[in-house]
Amino acid sequence: MTHSHRPSSVPGARGPLCKVFFLCVRLFLRFWLTAEWETDPSFWNDQARRTLEDALKLRPHVHRAKNIILFLGDGMGVSTVSAARILRGQMEGHSGEETVLAMDSFPYLALSKTYSVDKQVADSASTATAYHCGVKANSKTVGVSAKAVAYECNSTFGNEVYSVLHRAKAQGKSVGIVTTTRVQHASPAAAYAHSVSRSWYSDSDLPSAARRQGCTDISTQLVTNTDIDVILGGGRMYMTPKGTPDPEYPSSSSRKGDRKDKKNLIEVWLNARKDRKAQYVWNKEQFNAVDVKTTDCLMGLFEPKDMRFEVFRNRTRDPSIVDMTETAIQILSKNPKGFFLFVEGGRIDHGHHDGIAKLALTETVMFDRAVQRAAELTKESETLTVVTADHSHVFTFGGNTPRGNSIFVDEEYMQQAAVPLDAETHGGEDVAIYAKGPMAHLFHGVKEQHYIAHALAYAACLDPYTHCPPRPLHSGTHTHSLSALLISLTALIWLILR
Repeated sequence: MTHSHRPSSVPGARGPLCKVFFLCVRLFLRFWLTAEWETDPSFWNDQARRTLEDALKLRPHVHRAKNIILFLGDGMGVSTVSAARILRGQMEGHSGEETVLAMDSFPYLALSKTYSVDKQVADSASTATAYHCGVKANSKTVGVSAKAVAYECNSTFGNEVYSVLHRAKAQGKSVGIVTTTRVQHASPAAAYAHSVSRSWYSDSDLPSAARRQGCTDISTQLVTNTDIDVILGGGRMYMTPKGTPDPEYPSSSSRKGDRKDKKNLIEVWLNARKDRKAQYVWNKEQFNAVDVKTTDCLMGLFEPKDMRFEVFRNRTRDPSIVDMTETAIQILSKNPKGFFLFVEGGRIDHGHHDGIAKLALTETVMFDRAVQRAAELTKESETLTVVTADHSHVFTFGGNTPRGNSIFVDEEYMQQAAVPLDAETHGGEDVAIYAKGPMAHLFHGVKEQHYIAHALAYAACLDPYTHCPPRPLHSGTHTHSLSALLISLTALIWLILR
C-alpha cells in the first residue's frame, strides 16, 4: 500500500498532520524500546520454544460438535488479515506486526480454493453456495447447483441445494444469522434461499417473467423457507410494503418500503412465532433491552439496506458486529441440542471495493473482536468454530516500510491503483480457513471451498452424514458410571463373604 501526504498548504491540514506526527513519535519510541530486546537472539529462541511446546501439546478433539459457528469475512484475503493485525496492534498502542488476532490463535489452518463453476475469480453468491451448501455453483446464484443458469427463473426448480444451517434446524438445533450487510445479501442468502439472482432482494426486483414462472424474492424466502431463530443485520426496506416510511429516516424517499405485494414480512415472521417468545427491534436501544433469557427468537434490522461502516457507525443507534454476535449466541445457546450460527463481516468487501483501506481494515478488526467474544461465550470442547473468507481482493501492502509504520495516513485515503476503475475487484487467490474445536483438524492442507460445508456437517452429524464422530464423554456421566460399578462390586463382595 502506498501512502500520500497532503501538502501543509491545504486548509485544515495542520491538525491531521500534527496527529500523524505525534503518532509516529509514539510508535518510534515504542518500536525503539521493543527493538532493544528483539536484538537478542534469546528473545526469538524463547518465543519459538514456547510455540513449539504448545504445538507438541496439541491434541485434536475427535468427538461430535454440539455447536457450529461459521465466521465469514467477505473479501478477507490473507493480505487483509495481515494488515488488520497490524492495525489492531497499532490501535492498542503497539507497533502492530507482532500482534496476535483472535483468529491467529486457532490451532488448525487450511487454504480454500475459491473459483466457481463458471468463473476463475468468484463472486460472493457462488462462493456462499459452496461453503453453505457443499457444491460449487455459478456466479450470481445462491442456493442452487451449477445446473441453474443466472437470471433464468425456470432453471431454479429441481436444482435447489440445502445449507448446513437448514440441515441443523431440521435436526432440532437453533440457528441464526448475523451480518453487517443486509440480511438478504448473497452471503447469508445462500443459507436459506434458492435464487438464480443474488439481487432479487424484494418482489419489486423480480422481472415480470420470473414472477409469472413462480420465482420468489430472497426476503420472502428468508421468512418462509427455514425457521431461523435469530436474524440480525440490515435490510428493512425489502421487508415492508412499498412507500412505508422508514422508522429511522421517515422523510427519506429512497429508504421507504419496497414491496409491491404490500406484505409486511416482519409481521409474517412474528406471526409464525406467536407460540414462542419472539421480538423485532430496529435500533440499539430496543436491542439492548432484549432479555436473552426469555427471548426465543429475535429479528433485528438496523438499517434500510446495509449497516453503516464501523468507522461511521452511530454507537448510540446501531449495534456492532460484536454486540450482535454476543446476543445471538446467548439466545441460541439455550437449546440443549446445540446451535448453528453464521456471522458475516460483510462490509470488509465493500471497503475494498471502494478502495479505502481504512474502511475495510477497521471492519476486519471488529470482525476479529466478534471472533474473540464468541470464544469467551462458548466452550471449545463442544463448539466447532471456523473463520474463513469467500474470496480475496486485489489489496496488498509493500515497499521498504519501517517497523511500526502506520498502516494509514488519512481517514479516507484511496490507495493508488495500476488500473483505475469505478470499483476495485475481487482477487482470485486462495483464502485461509481457521478452525478450532471438535473435528477442527479436518481443516488442513489445500481444500476446495465446498469442502467446508461437508466438514461442518460431518462434525455435527448432520445430513447426509450418519457415520459420525462419537458423542463426547461427559465427566459427570463417567463419574456416575464408575460410582455405580464400585457400589455393585462392594455388594458382590459382601454377598460372597457373608
